Amino acid sequence: MKKTSFPALLCASALASTAIAGCGTADKPDVKPTASTAAQSVKDAGTVAWSPCTGLTGPDGKPAAPDPAVACGKLAVPLDYAKPDGAKIELALIRIKASGDRLGSLVFNFGGPGGDGVETMAIAARAFGSLGSRYDLVSFDPRGVGRSAPVKCGSIEKWLSMDPRSTAAEKAAKEFAATCAKRSGKLLPHVGTVDAARDLDEIRTALGERRLNYFGMSYGTHLGAVYATQHPKTVGRFVLDGALDPTVTFAERAVGQATGFRNAFEAFAADCVKQGCDLGASPAKVRKNVEAMVNRLKDKPLKVGERRLTDGLARIGVITPLYAKAAWPELEKAAAAAIKGDGAELLSFADAYTGRKPDGTYSTLMTSFVAINCVDSAERPSPAEMDKVERRTAKIFPILTSGGLGSVCAYWPAPGSDESKKIDATGSAPILVIGGKGDPATPYRWAPKLAAQLKTGVLVTYEGEGHGAYLSGSTCVTRLVDAYFLTGKNPGANATCPAA
Repeated sequence: MKKTSFPALLCASALASTAIAGCGTADKPDVKPTASTAAQSVKDAGTVAWSPCTGLTGPDGKPAAPDPAVACGKLAVPLDYAKPDGAKIELALIRIKASGDRLGSLVFNFGGPGGDGVETMAIAARAFGSLGSRYDLVSFDPRGVGRSAPVKCGSIEKWLSMDPRSTAAEKAAKEFAATCAKRSGKLLPHVGTVDAARDLDEIRTALGERRLNYFGMSYGTHLGAVYATQHPKTVGRFVLDGALDPTVTFAERAVGQATGFRNAFEAFAADCVKQGCDLGASPAKVRKNVEAMVNRLKDKPLKVGERRLTDGLARIGVITPLYAKAAWPELEKAAAAAIKGDGAELLSFADAYTGRKPDGTYSTLMTSFVAINCVDSAERPSPAEMDKVERRTAKIFPILTSGGLGSVCAYWPAPGSDESKKIDATGSAPILVIGGKGDPATPYRWAPKLAAQLKTGVLVTYEGEGHGAYLSGSTCVTRLVDAYFLTGKNPGANATCPAA
């Protein structure tokens, strides 16, 4: 099966309203990244032992050749910040040295929660070429993710194939939570955004930076906002792109995203018909045909090699290319093929979204996503409450499954807290907050809300489609953001960029 190149990490923030997957690991939190990354030794807490990276993937999807400008390292941080002298975990980092006159370090979080920063930076660094000429580009796997003491729970294939509105969903959620408790119980209370933001300050210190320069995308906007709340005086040049409103409830998030993906699908359908569409002669027909295809898979999944394209996986496969307008032609092709009985391309999109690897294993994306979100909220909604959410979102956009996150958190073994929802960066340097009018995963209205909560937020509006503006192809957004990072030029309140 052809593997799609769609960047799954920027999809992760929409998982609140899609099928949620299962989990896996030892009872003791991992203190060593997997062997596939560089095998560095940690010196002392607060320092990073840098050495050449190994086992990374390049932009072409092949193993990356060693590069003297690229180094990987590990940083020891407390498992529990209330016990700073207690057990430690190790964060995996990557650094790509500035190619020109260096301004400092620029730290990235690409989204999730659960997105891998080390692998992603190795693949995506070229997209930040202008910034890489003046900054060391740095990223990391947040705690509980990838190579940084990952949350592990078990196989997620079966759960991913489910429609969370099915009668088996509640049982699956309970089993998932119980397995996570058994295998990652000691780690689970400490993977939230509040602790990850504390890790960011440890990274800043280890890099030798007086202030943190930071580029957060999708969930990374939440992480950056929490850091700015904790450490306003060490905020450097901050850009938060694809802004998340931390205060939304599970229900509000699901409804907002259902509306966003419905709008994105309608925009896709209209564009498809305008270009000449294999899915139907009108936008209404396109939607009807895709919905019918997904619904047929409930009873008759499509065989794809040794696997099956179920309705649950097809729903994920349909929403994945809605993240970027550039992927819309591939959505048309994949959906048309599935209607004709070939589900390979749609399954490939689902795999990209959920972090399924060619060998059939999964990255920690899905498990970490659930673990972090559940710890980041005191909400523990009942099945009845989530059923209401599911019914409401199904009316808004039937293709998108709903309620999965809240259904799992109802049984989560670690307590949740609303501390990460309290945002106030009073006293910090200006923070650019970018919202896209056509963003399906983080609806535009969340951006002005986050900017207002920060108190120091400067709102930038992107008029185009897709999740995240900087990587959308907009030269306006690129110039604005680059100017801010490279010169400190503030675009001023209510700056707007047209669609690309």
